[in-house]
Amino acid sequence: MAQGTGSINSDYKDWEWSEDAGERARLLQSPSVETVPKNSESQGNGLGATSALGAVFIVVNAALGAGLLNFPAAFSMAGGVAAGITLQMCMLIFIIGGLVILAYCSQASNERTYQEVVWAVCGKVPGVLCEVAIAVYTFGTCIAFLIIIGDQEDKIIAALVKEPEEVGSSRWYTDRKFTISITAFLLILPLSIPKEIGFQKYASSLSVIGTWYVTAVIIIKYIWPDKELVPVEIPTSPSTWTAVFNAMPTICFGFQCHVSSVPVFNSMKQPEVKTWGAVVTAAMVIALFVYTGTGICGFLTFGAGVEQDVLMSYPSNDIPVALARAFIILCVLTSYPILHFCGRAVLEGLWLRYTGVTVEEDVVRERRRRLLQTISWFLLTLLLALFIPDIGKVISVIGGLAACFIFVFPGLCLIQAKLSEIQETRAISWWAQVSYGVFMVTLGAFIFGQTTANAIFVDLTA
Repeated sequence: MAQGTGSINSDYKDWEWSEDAGERARLLQSPSVETVPKNSESQGNGLGATSALGAVFIVVNAALGAGLLNFPAAFSMAGGVAAGITLQMCMLIFIIGGLVILAYCSQASNERTYQEVVWAVCGKVPGVLCEVAIAVYTFGTCIAFLIIIGDQEDKIIAALVKEPEEVGSSRWYTDRKFTISITAFLLILPLSIPKEIGFQKYASSLSVIGTWYVTAVIIIKYIWPDKELVPVEIPTSPSTWTAVFNAMPTICFGFQCHVSSVPVFNSMKQPEVKTWGAVVTAAMVIALFVYTGTGICGFLTFGAGVEQDVLMSYPSNDIPVALARAFIILCVLTSYPILHFCGRAVLEGLWLRYTGVTVEEDVVRERRRRLLQTISWFLLTLLLALFIPDIGKVISVIGGLAACFIFVFPGLCLIQAKLSEIQETRAISWWAQVSYGVFMVTLGAFIFGQTTANAIFVDLTA
């Protein structure tokens, strides 16, 4: 994409925006990313610390996560292997396109985070909607993480106490609600309170290794299945034509790394859109292989009977799978504080901007406000996780929001950026890019509307 000559929307300064609030709202940077202060000289002069190869692995890190547990169920909903792969490939074109658009708009607006780019390029209303969407998305993802902890701990405890899974345990200390609560209070809450999360980067790297191990176990278990595994029905077509769309939230949730991609782009030694296109293409292809391998092998192992969390389909006494469960617990234990930090920082930025709090007042009250926000967030997510035992219901809701980050906001940014260009005549490429942006917004709005409506009227009322 060629750089436009026009200026980007200046509404970013509206709504009592202060420089202090803006700096404090500089959020959602990957804990593995080292960035430099934002200024006009830092763009494109090689001041970043991340190589192109390093950026590939950081983007893969951001994309891969506990969402892979839901991919076998997504293949089942889509109607089989062919439908699942086709749906992923079609969506991957727009997923990569959205990442490139965000880099282009970041360079044009000289902004360094996702929500700042939307604010600068699209204006106040889309900027506020973007920040609210990030807060809701991270809140929902934290709920999903707690549910995953409960799922895996149920299986691990069942193996340790050697009680039949179908009977269930009558011991209070093995009750699901107790185990989730004690894990959350002892491990997650202390990690969520600190003001900074840079210390999380080492644990996060270990959790990524864990997701690769989970994929390897699922593939190996398909190639060499357990002897007691009963043959299952393998669907080859969706039950209805609309059932295909029910797999979209999982795909969006799995590949959504767009919010953290802008800081990664700006951390590169040479933040160029062309180089970034190669980086995100390589990263998404790697993520595609991981998700597809998990989805195909998990689906073919258990067929239409696969659980929303594929690890729940395996027996409790399987040692390699038990280790996979431990890795997943580690993954979500380290990911929850990061997601909470992102959501808390967005809420903090909105609060400071709306109230126009001075720097002195913020220094005095920041700790108290952070503790209140953290404890409120933690207790609400824990309470909802205790009474929503199905991870699929949560992903069906937040997957629609993920579609907004992948399609809607990048599409709006592209449209506004092209409209801001001052040109005597509109070239064919200009019209093509605007049309592409319109299509992305339309597609994203459709996915968001369809999946959200389905989650409300089918999943949440079931």
